[in-house]
Amino acid sequence: MRIVAIDTSSEFGSIALIQDGEIVEETALQSSAGFDDVLFPRLVELMERHAWRFAQVGAFAAGAGPGSFAGVRVALAAVKGLAETAGVPAAAISNLAAMASLGSAALRAPFFDARRAEIFSAIYDSNLSPLVPEAARPLDDWLACLPADAELMTPDPTPFAAALGGRHVTLTRRALAGVIGKLAISQLQDPVVLDANYVRRSDAKLNWKDVG
Repeated sequence: MRIVAIDTSSEFGSIALIQDGEIVEETALQSSAGFDDVLFPRLVELMERHAWRFAQVGAFAAGAGPGSFAGVRVALAAVKGLAETAGVPAAAISNLAAMASLGSAALRAPFFDARRAEIFSAIYDSNLSPLVPEAARPLDDWLACLPADAELMTPDPTPFAAALGGRHVTLTRRALAGVIGKLAISQLQDPVVLDANYVRRSDAKLNWKDVG
């Protein structure tokens, strides 16, 4: 199956072509002003480079967030429109889950800057089942309750260096479209039901010591 994957949830976006579970090519996109004007020209270029036609694509996938509200909407709108027009399924994949898929530990704790003095974060097991729900949280609170054996994962630890205090962090790639496309294979559905993964502070208690 051929899958086109799109992620524009942050200014560091990406697009990818996946065939039979393997990444054919992934291309990074960067635009601080948004992706409305650059997404489709770059996607057409990528597909033409590999002689792909939209009629040959069996599914589409989008990075569903968390991230920029406007950026998430761009990817979802594009994927839903392309999939509905072609009459094929699609998937909306959590960006945090995509990051966690790049880890190696039994407990994986992806996080990245959510602004407003918070981070987007969650904890997954090695099967990518969420053990702690995705939410926006203060970094210090999260680190204080994090299991000691959890693998910290982020694309850029620099803004958090003081709080991390030298704790080991696995660097994840910024371009996630390829991973999103591979994860989409088991999560395809009717594109009409796809929804964004907008995450902000949860009111639930952070009772993480029971994890693992």
